[in-house]
Amino acid sequence: MKRNLLKTGAISLYMAVFGLTAGMTACCGGDACKAGGNTAETVLDNIAQRKSVRHFVEGKEVSKADLETLVKAGMAAPTARNSQPWEFYIVSTPEAKRELEAGLPYAKMLTQASAAIVVCGNAEYMLDGEGREYWVQDCSAATQNILLAAEAMGLGAVWTGVYPVRERVEVVRQALSLPTTHVPLCVIPVGYPTGDDQPKDKFKADRIHWK
Repeated sequence: MKRNLLKTGAISLYMAVFGLTAGMTACCGGDACKAGGNTAETVLDNIAQRKSVRHFVEGKEVSKADLETLVKAGMAAPTARNSQPWEFYIVSTPEAKRELEAGLPYAKMLTQASAAIVVCGNAEYMLDGEGREYWVQDCSAATQNILLAAEAMGLGAVWTGVYPVRERVEVVRQALSLPTTHVPLCVIPVGYPTGDDQPKDKFKADRIHWK
């Protein structure tokens, strides 16, 4: 049964990120939170410094509290009609990480990482009709929140795509014994970065169009 949708709108992704990253040290309570001021400059610097981390310090574990903080950040993302059509799996057992790594071509750092967060859409909460595919955007917004929160906390993370490639979806389904209503969008390896990965300057002024 679908959730009772209390709101027809959603807060902007920028405001969601601002509240999470700027206030992280005050609210997360995790082990890896960075010290920082509650300013727009801090938030914008965090966005600019986010990078895809594929090299992790082996054997250095991310605490359960910090992993839960990352998922809380994901759940703060905006969704179409506040549908919140997601489920999050935190994977930390060596067996599950090995199975995912073996079947996913761009997740070969999984066994090096401390854990992984698998972001899934839940068909039970997806909208009806043409709006059904909004779950992809909703779960993508949650994924970006997780990546930004990881950066703010001194952790490393990388978005490795699963959906819509059928073979990858089936790999994750089987490795985690997902119910048929849960559709994996991506796998996010999480750990402590070695420092090998650096942010990229992706700004291109010619991609901005003023009307």
